[in-house]
Amino acid sequence: MDMPGDDRRMGTLLPPMKMPANSRYSALIQQRHNTLGSLELWQQVKCPGGASEEEWIALSTVDMFNEINLLAGAVQDLCTNTTCPEMNAGLYTFQWADETTQVPVKLSAPQYFERLLKWVEKQLTDETFVPVEPGVPFPPTFKKGMKVIYKRLFRIYAHIFHAHYQEMMEVDADAHLNHSFQHFVFFVKEFQLVTDQELEPLKDLVKMYVEKMNEGKRAKGEAAS
Repeated sequence: MDMPGDDRRMGTLLPPMKMPANSRYSALIQQRHNTLGSLELWQQVKCPGGASEEEWIALSTVDMFNEINLLAGAVQDLCTNTTCPEMNAGLYTFQWADETTQVPVKLSAPQYFERLLKWVEKQLTDETFVPVEPGVPFPPTFKKGMKVIYKRLFRIYAHIFHAHYQEMMEVDADAHLNHSFQHFVFFVKEFQLVTDQELEPLKDLVKMYVEKMNEGKRAKGEAAS
């Protein structure tokens, strides 16, 4: 998995990620590129016919990481250790724990963002978790690991919506934020990656997006979620 430092875009917390050229994902990337703009957002998240669900989730998660990385960078001037000394979303607070931090610790929101994105980056660049070479099987724990990643990535959206949405509106960035989160919701619902309980901090917004997705499915004659 490539993370070239010289490709770093202004505004991201970490360098963007991309799958290596000529990897097992090359055909899937081309297939997705060919349909770009021709499908509704809720249709875009679906695994293409004949593709591996694991490969599709892995490829889509790299894109999701880049998108959330960009959003986290966009609020750097708004979300500081001073303005957001605690990682929260309304009444919900989040502490950090990982393989090296067994006891959950309190972090400011920007510290949590950075710690989380670095942790996700580490997971996605681990080829025993996200294999790159053709024929190498995904681990049995792949879906379980992805659920943890998405549960945690959701918290960045939750904090931004609760703490910085008004400021995002003032700089006309709210439309992009809403579109990005809608894409996230459609994807995690399609592959059952985040539970309703974990989405509780933004339950009203999630409900609205799910209703919109179901309306689109009914219009296309598909079963609603």
